[in-house]
Order: sequence, then structure tokens, then C-alpha cells
Amino acid sequence: MQANATMQKDGAHSARPASDPRRDNIVREARRHFMSEGYAATRIEPIARATSVSTATLYGYFPSKADLFAAVIANASDDFSEQMKSVRCDEGDARTRLTRFALAYAGFMGDPFVRSVFRLVMAERPRFRDVAMGFFEKGRQDFGLPLIEALTALATSGDLRFDKASWAAGQLMGMIEHPVFFMPLVTGDEVQAARTPESIAADAVETFLARYGTG
Repeated sequence: MQANATMQKDGAHSARPASDPRRDNIVREARRHFMSEGYAATRIEPIARATSVSTATLYGYFPSKADLFAAVIANASDDFSEQMKSVRCDEGDARTRLTRFALAYAGFMGDPFVRSVFRLVMAERPRFRDVAMGFFEKGRQDFGLPLIEALTALATSGDLRFDKASWAAGQLMGMIEHPVFFMPLVTGDEVQAARTPESIAADAVETFLARYGTG
């Protein structure tokens, strides 16, 4: 309960844009340690040494390792948001819009770094439930909402027909996530999709249009 309370307190702090280069360096170095060693095995002193600050200075930014972990996850989430901001699916016909999104999403979810962050969040979820849930909810907003808006617009124009946009969006995203993200995630990257991201995206869009397209 105490850890969760710390996470909730730090969550609002971490959401603010960081403007201190020293703080940024600490977060980047901490992310590397958390991802390679896990939360329990990560120690504060090596992070301080690697970023050329004293432990007292580091604790001045982050009063506890839990606060530092929350900042690391918030930073990774912000990085993911920036990557997806460039994805535009509001121009062109249905196939063009959906393919543009599908290609970007396949590339993002197939990134080994993205999987590493998800593994870290999932592994530490029992300890930091609020941080994990905030991470997943932000991802849903960043990735799901733009697609839902595009699907809604295409339904309004008569290019698509479905009962609920969020369900349709989940189906499209799921067809992409399974081969490029979930299979490597659960096998420790030992199993990779045989198809290219381009082929996976194209097949997903084709299947989606066969189900929901009106043309």
C-alpha cells in the first residue's frame, strides 16, 4: 500500500515535461538498469556513478527507488507517445488510412525495446499496480483513440460498417499485435514472425476490410 501511495504521488510529478538534463540522464541510465537487472536487483549507487552525480543529488530528484522507477516508466511512455504522434490516418481512402496505421503499429509493436519495456512493466505490476495500469491506459489512449477516430470517420462516410468502433479497432490491432509482439514477448524473443511487418500489416488490413468494408 505504501509503494502504491508513493507511485500515485510521483505519477503527477513524472507526467510534467522534464527540463533538467541531469534528471534526464539519471532517468535514462536508470531505465537501462531496470530493464537489464529488474527492479529488485537494481541499485541506486551505480546509477549515480554512471551519471556523475552523488547519491544525495539523485535522491534529491527521486526520494526513493520506487519514485525513480515510476519516472522511468513515465519517460518510456512519453517516448512511445512521441513515436506514434507522427502516424496520420485521417487522409485517403479506407485502405490507405488503415494501411498507414497498420504499418506504423507493426513497426512499433515489433520493436525489441518496446517489448523490453512491456516485460518490465508486466514483471513489476504486482509491486507497482498503479504505475502499470497508468502505463497501459496511456498506451490505449495514444494508440487506440486515433484509430477509433479514423474508423468512425470512415463509417460516417459509408466506407466501413461495424457495430462499435472500439471493437473493430481492437480486432485490427490484435491481428498485428499477435505475430509481431505477443509471440516474441512470451517466448523471450525466441520465436519471431516469419512474415515481414509489411506483409502482416497488409494481411490485417485485407482481412479487416473483408469483414467491415462496404466497397
